[in-house]
Amino acid sequence: MLLLENGYLIDPASGTEGYRDILIDGDRIFRIMPQGAMRSEAAGYAGGAEIIDLNGQYVAPGLVDVHVHFRDPGFTYKEDICTGARAAARGGFTSVVLMANTRPAVDDTETLRYVIDKGRKTGIHVYTCANVTKGLGGKELTDMETLSTHGAVGFTDDGIPLTDEGLLRKALRRAAACHRPISLHEEDPALITNNGVNAGRASEYFGIVGSPREAEISMVERDLRIAVEEEADLFIQHISTREAVELVRQAKKKSAHIFAEATPHHFSLTEEAVIEHGTLAKMNPPLREEADRLAVIEGLRDGTIDMIATDHAPHSAEEKARPLTEAPSGIIGLETSLSLGIRELVNKGYLSMAELIGKMSLAPAKLYRLDAGHLTEGGPADLVVFDPQGEWTVRDFASKAANSPFTGETMPGVIAYTICGGRIVYRR
Repeated sequence: MLLLENGYLIDPASGTEGYRDILIDGDRIFRIMPQGAMRSEAAGYAGGAEIIDLNGQYVAPGLVDVHVHFRDPGFTYKEDICTGARAAARGGFTSVVLMANTRPAVDDTETLRYVIDKGRKTGIHVYTCANVTKGLGGKELTDMETLSTHGAVGFTDDGIPLTDEGLLRKALRRAAACHRPISLHEEDPALITNNGVNAGRASEYFGIVGSPREAEISMVERDLRIAVEEEADLFIQHISTREAVELVRQAKKKSAHIFAEATPHHFSLTEEAVIEHGTLAKMNPPLREEADRLAVIEGLRDGTIDMIATDHAPHSAEEKARPLTEAPSGIIGLETSLSLGIRELVNKGYLSMAELIGKMSLAPAKLYRLDAGHLTEGGPADLVVFDPQGEWTVRDFASKAANSPFTGETMPGVIAYTICGGRIVYRR
């Protein structure tokens, strides 16, 4: 047994906040009681319990990230399921949902089983999406029913937009029948000359055409219309433009099946970061203007954007050292996500700590129907313990990769423990 004493509990599911002691038995939470009331009860069990005094640190549900790339199979020189899980645990995450743009793609049960089986060996909960289309080709749908039955929690061709409107309609219908969401990368490739860099001040600085905001807006507008008509769950990934935020806001008034995510980099940075950091701030969709960043924050504040996800996208140092137009897009994010949420959203008054934790645990868990995001007696013993006032410097990643524009920065929010299934999987 494990007894966590003197922690400040935040449970977004019940709205509970306050000092509590938490007794863990096996992989479940056995008892939650007022501060100081648990020690005598814990001592009564055979062998007693390991006791950890949290000294007032915050205790929250283990974080849930429903948009990560662990590059396994096929690109394990960038990351693999084991190293990605270690990075997740260090960032306070106990559940992650992997994207399926691997090699081979997760479009059959053999690859799906490989990912799930390897994930079970990591110490955290590793779930995965399967592909919408075979081989990420955008032409033929996968066997969604069979993939769902074998453990796929959702469907996506993330990184490759679905440009065929008719195919998307069919996919939404079949995914809805499986009670699984479809998550979409919303950028029209026909409008993009140089991906990863906003068509604006950043592209002008580098003398390239870049990626215009219309590439996102047009796809979001089309796909929201289709999802409303089909009454199927649609998940807009990594929203980056103020126009797209407003489109989601209006679509939510028509349908309860519309969901959206924001990444920490899109609510923390603008295209100025690409000018400063080069390829380390190149990503799809690109960092936009300050008005877009503020619109994303407002979307998080008013509930238009349901959740925060990292789009953790590891690449090798050699790849990111290529010229800007040749280097791959994406940054790692699991180890800095909570700190950026505290710094940019809580400390600046946009969200309460409970609201932030809800968007990083309960909301994503609900979308993917995961037993996570709550702290309740009998519930999963998946927790993160952190000091919101403590500071740390970003360096020495647990990920294989180090492609982050935040390296060297000092941030608030020191994670002390990540506990998954009642086991300590990260200890500072």
